[in-house]
Order: sequence, then structure tokens, then C-alpha cells
Amino acid sequence: MAGEVIDDQAASGGGDESGESATPKREPFLHKFFHTVIKNKFSDLHLKAGRPAHVRAKGDLRALTGGPLTGEQIRDGIFELLSPQQQADYEKYGAVDFAYDVGDQGKADRFRINAFQQRGNMSVAARRVNNEILPFEKLFLPASLANIAEFNQGIVLLAGITGSGKSTTIAAMLDYINERYPVHMVTVEDPIEYLFVDKKAVINQREIGIDCNSFHDALKYLMREDPDVVLVGELRDIETFSAAVHAAETGHLVFGTIHASSAAQTISRILNLFPVEERRSVRQSLEFNLKSVICQKLVPCVKDSPVVPICEIMITNSSIQKLIAEERDAEILNVIKSNYDAGMIDFTEHIRQRVDEGFISHEAAYEAAPNPDELKMALKGIKTGGSSILG
Repeated sequence: MAGEVIDDQAASGGGDESGESATPKREPFLHKFFHTVIKNKFSDLHLKAGRPAHVRAKGDLRALTGGPLTGEQIRDGIFELLSPQQQADYEKYGAVDFAYDVGDQGKADRFRINAFQQRGNMSVAARRVNNEILPFEKLFLPASLANIAEFNQGIVLLAGITGSGKSTTIAAMLDYINERYPVHMVTVEDPIEYLFVDKKAVINQREIGIDCNSFHDALKYLMREDPDVVLVGELRDIETFSAAVHAAETGHLVFGTIHASSAAQTISRILNLFPVEERRSVRQSLEFNLKSVICQKLVPCVKDSPVVPICEIMITNSSIQKLIAEERDAEILNVIKSNYDAGMIDFTEHIRQRVDEGFISHEAAYEAAPNPDELKMALKGIKTGGSSILG
């Protein structure tokens, strides 16, 4: 239940005796909270002035023992981890994103951290990133993602809210390629989350603020770096999407993330980046270059893992190309429902499978379902949708 207090020695000052000090001198103040997150396999850490530190466990926020933190403690603790440039960015913009490693190099646990100003004090949201890149089957992801990773060129988008596992899924897809093909990968991230080890591929990872000033600067020189596979951390504006399309049109496989809840909404989000007079040409680019949209949610799991992903997977075929060209995006879901055998799946069907497999409860299933009534019928074996749309 949210608000439950977790009594853990590391959370109340036991971090310095843990034996996991990241430096030979005094351990940074915030490490004691990071150690608690690592030890207990919590997903997130939240710090706010005047409140105890909180962690997220199986979806719920729980308070740690040790009493409330002051704004000064939080600010000093974060500034202890930041470079002078990152400190300056925080002072200028009121927020800063960065990745931070706790532990020895090669065995470190990695956190993706956002420090932000609120009501005159700093607050912190830190997400623990699994430092091991797991294959699809261990992440309980659909097997069809392997087929998507086999594309030679085009754009593959991972859609979902913050914290839905998009970065983890992309990392699994990139490492699938890394294990099989002698290609050059370039990632542009803010910040870098997963650190790749070269296998058959050569992988160069560029972090905004450290290796380059901005996405625009990194993407400006991308084609001179001779990549085969490109990861653009987030398609957040016209410049990043235009660069991704250019890379796809010139024969590269491009991965990116976007905040959207379905394949149809993903197309709308992209179009809304552009002025109305440009959207016709953007649709044409999507028609020929968008290869797949993978929408993802994380749902509490009752076995094997705290959470399990559920997905909507669209793989572009001639029917979807026709719908995109004719501005009939709302009908894409019908094509997905008609092509389960081609590796596509919609949220309702994937939730049904997860329930049948014993991964998620009926309660969690209905809460996650986009249409609970449709899910109810699916669980009874009644199929809906999937009619032909061409005509």
C-alpha cells in the first residue's frame, strides 16, 4: 500500500558501512539511498524537501525510515554528483537530467536521475536501470520483436508513458542486432541509460551535454559517422524527427521513442510536431519509412517478476500504408487485430494472453485494458474486430 514505511538500515545511515563505497574517501551522501534501492530491487527513488525519502515498490510509493530531508541536504547531495556544467544547467533551467553509476566500473548499478526545482527547493526522481541487457524472452516480450529488429532500414518507434519500459525494450532489440550482425550503431541519448559492450557490432554512444551539446548538433553530423543502425533517444521536435526520417530514407535502421498510447496516436503526435501545411509530406514519409510502432505498458505481475510488459505491436504492411496515406489512422487497430499471425498484437489480446499464462490478475488486467468490456469478452473466448478495411 502506498505510504508504507520501509525500515532499512541503509536508508537511515548504514550506507558507509556497506562495503560498496564508490570512492576510497567519504561516500557521497545520497549513496545510502541508492544502496537501499539496489539492495531491495526497488524501481525508483523520490526525494522531496520536508518529506522522508520514498521508493517505488511494485508500483506503490513507500516511505523510508530516517526522517524528513531538508532542501539543503537534497541540493548538496545532488550537486556532489554533478559536473560544473550540469550544475550550471540546473541553475539556468531549473532541472537537469543525468545518469549516475553506483559501484565499481564494470559492475556498477546505473540510475537515470532528474533533479528539478519545485516551490523553491530541489526534488529528485531517480530510476534504477538494470545494468544487464536481457533478451526478449527474459523480459517477457513478444517474440515478434526479433523480426522487427531484423529490418534493414526504416523507422521503429517505441511508444508509451515515462516508466513504461521503452528504453529496456530498445536495449534488448539493439543487443539482439549486436549479437548477430557486424554493423556500426550510433546512439544519441539524454542521458545514456544502458551501456553496450561490442559483440559483432561496433557501438558508439553519445550523451547530450557530455559528448555533444544537443540532439540537433549530434544528428547534424550523424551521416558522416557511417552508421547502419541509429538510436535517437526521443523524437521530441521537428529537428529530431526530420533527422530520423532522413537517416531512414538514406538506408539506415532508426530506433526512437515517443510519448503516445497507441499506434494511431503515435502518428498523430508526429504530425502535430509540424505546421499544418507540412503534414501531407510528413504522412508520405511515414507511409514509406515507418516500419513498426511498439506501444508498451507495465502491469503488476503475480509471478516471476514485479511487473510484466503488455504491448500493442503494429508492423507496417500495405493495408497500414493505405490507411496512413488516406488519413484513416483510427482504423489501424482493425489491421492489427487481423494480423496476429504476422506478429502484430493489440493490448486487449496481449492482456488476455497474460491472464491465461498466469502472469497478471484479472483485477490488474481490467485496470490496464483500453476497453474492459472488450477484454471481458476476450477472456470468455469471444473475438471482436479485425474486419477488412480496404476498399
